[in-house]
Amino acid sequence: MARMPTAAGGTAVSGRTMWCNLDAPANAISVCRDGGQVAVAGRNIFKIYGVEEERLSERANLRVGRKPSLNLSCADVAWHQMEENLLATAATNGAVVTWNLARPSRNKQDQLFMEHKRTVNKVCFHPLELYILLSGSQDGSMKCFDLRKKESVCTFSGQSESVRDVHFSARDFFTFAATFENGNVQLWDMRRPDRCERMFTAHNGPVFSCDWHPDDRGCLVTGGRDKMVKVWELTGYKARETHCVQTIASVARVLWRPDRRYHIATCSMMVDHNVYVWDVRRPYVPFAMFEEHRDVTTGIAWRHAHDPHYLLSGSKDGTLFHHSFRDARRPASQAVPEGLSVGLRGDVAFAVKESLCAAEGARKPFGHDRRYPFFFVRRADPAEHFANVSSALSVFESPPGAASMDWFSQTARRYCLSGVPLPELCDRNAGAARELRRYQVAQIWTMLKIIYAGAAGGATQAAGKAGHPLSSFAMKDGTAALGGEAKLDRGRLENRRDSLPLDSTVTLLQTNEDNEETEGSDAPADYVFGDGEGDEDDFFIVDHEVAASEEHEFILPQEGFPLRHEILDHPTTLDHFPDKTDSPQISGNEADSVSLTPTEGISLVSVSQPPFEHGFTTDYFNPIVRDMMCFYAQQGDVQMAISVLIVLGDRIRKEIDEQTQEHWYTSYIDLLQRFRLWNVANEVIKLSTCRTITCLNQASTTLHINCNNCKRPMNSRGWMCERCHRGASKCAVCHHAVKGLFVWCQGCTHGGHLQHIMDWFQLHAHCPTGCGHLCEYT
Repeated sequence: MARMPTAAGGTAVSGRTMWCNLDAPANAISVCRDGGQVAVAGRNIFKIYGVEEERLSERANLRVGRKPSLNLSCADVAWHQMEENLLATAATNGAVVTWNLARPSRNKQDQLFMEHKRTVNKVCFHPLELYILLSGSQDGSMKCFDLRKKESVCTFSGQSESVRDVHFSARDFFTFAATFENGNVQLWDMRRPDRCERMFTAHNGPVFSCDWHPDDRGCLVTGGRDKMVKVWELTGYKARETHCVQTIASVARVLWRPDRRYHIATCSMMVDHNVYVWDVRRPYVPFAMFEEHRDVTTGIAWRHAHDPHYLLSGSKDGTLFHHSFRDARRPASQAVPEGLSVGLRGDVAFAVKESLCAAEGARKPFGHDRRYPFFFVRRADPAEHFANVSSALSVFESPPGAASMDWFSQTARRYCLSGVPLPELCDRNAGAARELRRYQVAQIWTMLKIIYAGAAGGATQAAGKAGHPLSSFAMKDGTAALGGEAKLDRGRLENRRDSLPLDSTVTLLQTNEDNEETEGSDAPADYVFGDGEGDEDDFFIVDHEVAASEEHEFILPQEGFPLRHEILDHPTTLDHFPDKTDSPQISGNEADSVSLTPTEGISLVSVSQPPFEHGFTTDYFNPIVRDMMCFYAQQGDVQMAISVLIVLGDRIRKEIDEQTQEHWYTSYIDLLQRFRLWNVANEVIKLSTCRTITCLNQASTTLHINCNNCKRPMNSRGWMCERCHRGASKCAVCHHAVKGLFVWCQGCTHGGHLQHIMDWFQLHAHCPTGCGHLCEYT
């Protein structure tokens, strides 16, 4: 078989999308010069397919022989564009093999080069020289072969990691580009194998592919693992990035589109199975995309060097596709024609197409809505193939100061997170929030105090101190419901305190200073609520000092205050209590169920149920508090979530997983550092219980210092140099030892007191020691 039949031999080439099954995954493909045949290579496949009118047909299988050989395990394949019968493959065992389709035998292998020590990633023929072949290997070297000889003619060492791609320039005869695993791109001259002509860092990670522009000299496109496609201008002294396309996956192959100056075809190494064609002038939306493959696309090639309408691709799904641009999907035609952007100050800009603006021309503008009366119209360019649309822009401006973040920094400075008991922490933080007019936050801190502050012993305080928050009731300073003449016999009360057993439910009725006194009261009255235990002597007693001829008994039924036993005492009369209309009234059904009976000037009130018994423990409120913290975090106020987490500590930490806590801490510390609240950020790090957070302020804490006289390291802990025996911390202005803050120039190593250096550089620019260094104080 002299040669494989090609399209030039009379077979019509199809103009539609078609495919064939390869029976094995493909690693690379290459098209012959006339576009009638395509070579497909992989670990278990090396075949020639013909592009016919209705289908892709197999022409030859080059994997022949009884024994399998690693020389046939191909990582790349290249078809010579000057000699239609010459191919080259790169093997995974480091071999470079050339194939001659004109050989009459079944085995088409021509030459075998075993000079690379590791896998060969890329082979490339010179576009203008028939016998020059270039290879790039995983061992970090590139070798140039003359096919008329049995070995390589020169070796290019990149002095770097593995070579991923090599490609000859179509405009410079001796120039080729090589991409490396470390993200560098090197430009070489074939006549100088000792060193590269130019090297620059193109990507943040391995550069998997590159391609020279077929028309523009010095224009190179690269694709890497950082999901970027970059176009470089190399004609100047320094490589300049002219365009950049952000993709959604690592870029495995890049290829310029024929006869389209700004179009690039790409495929991904993982995750994404599609083939994209990008216009670098519009890098956000692909110009066209082909979605036929079901696995990663490994090789792409244009069918002809001057035909931009047909593309071939091979994939790991074992299929070979012939794509027609007529069948490609155009994402731009399905894109949403509206745009929205939020400004730094909270302004919102909204752009819509002209047809929607005409429909809403009579809409009444909202407050702070500024409608621009002009349209943005892009001039049509016949070579772009873009749809021309016009749009209008509306801007919704926020009121002045609405987007201010001053509340964040003020709250961070005023919050108290440790050092005092929990009730005081809650009170301070509630007061700070109230001063900043964040009333909902202040109310939450007050509720946290009510829930957690006294549950672990606050209710066991003496009657003269504040008891448990849930057992405290605020009443007016004036007369209570029993009348204006009632007064507390404090002497009798204090005498009874010594003999009363106090438990968690005995609390003193708090006085509400915010309320006004009840009208008609001429003396303040104090009341005590308690839970009686045993006999009558276990109750607090309030004496009203009333003189009456008759006494009646007040009885509190079960519906009002449940009692453990009936209260009996000497009855008195109620005739001396005036019926005042301004006295506190009983509302609702309480008037029907509550009856009062005086007991010889003594009132007894008992609370039988403690507030945290029978289900009302702090653990009962933990899920509610956790949901509150998550709500604030989702709303963007991570400051509230972290502050509550630190203040409550172990009470609530068990309800939130470690990963969420770490995320909250990281976000809050980042915000504090952006606002330059370094002390607050350090305090939050110290109070954190996450290991990954507490170590943030433990790194880079060592300061290596050299003596500013002899320039040698100071190993001692003091400020006296062990070698020259001179003090290293003398001020260059006052010549005295610096015992406080010390500032020095990193250029000349001279410095001194902070204030002295500041004063000096307000009038001078050079170092105060006279060394002549032009110090820069920032």
